[in-house]
Amino acid sequence: MFLEQRLIGSMANFGYVIGDPATKSAGVIDPSFDARALQKAAQENGYSIDLILNTHHHPDHVFDNERLADETGAKIAAHRLSAVRKDVVLEDGQIVKVGELRVKVVHTPGHSPDSCCYIVAGRVFTGDCLFVGDCGRVDLPGSSVEDMYDSLFHKVRKMDDDLVVCPGHHYGKTPLSTIGEEKRTNYTLQPRSRDEFKRFMASP
Repeated sequence: MFLEQRLIGSMANFGYVIGDPATKSAGVIDPSFDARALQKAAQENGYSIDLILNTHHHPDHVFDNERLADETGAKIAAHRLSAVRKDVVLEDGQIVKVGELRVKVVHTPGHSPDSCCYIVAGRVFTGDCLFVGDCGRVDLPGSSVEDMYDSLFHKVRKMDDDLVVCPGHHYGKTPLSTIGEEKRTNYTLQPRSRDEFKRFMASP
């Protein structure tokens, strides 16, 4: 799989290009405020952007959706609960294709109701569900600490340890990690009951 990770904007957002070398079809994950660097990376490597995948609807992840779609003809894909305009409506467990790449949708609400992770070719794009060394905020409109607990402990912790974590922001010590490394070192993923997690997330 072709992969480019780029740091975009003033909020340390990561945007990604994934591409299928066989068909030269590409997808952008979270175009953020300005996806032109992602477009350039795709073009320089001979890829056409056919799909835009949003991990969730917050403006710092989706601001450049429409410009990118207009310029490339790409379809916008997001979970059915997302507030963004979407051409492709996603559900938990669904497989979407970028060329011959199979992208699995994992609905992981908590940071926002529409938050999703995308698993493809040994990588998981976690948006603001999971960062390197942390997890997303649960004090925003639409956030839910209970949903975040379920997403982290019933979905993320059950993912393959070898999956490479590609987060939505550069908030950690490294730009990438693995599920296994996060299970070992990320303080938000340490075993806790739901009530313990709620108290932990509420503490300063």
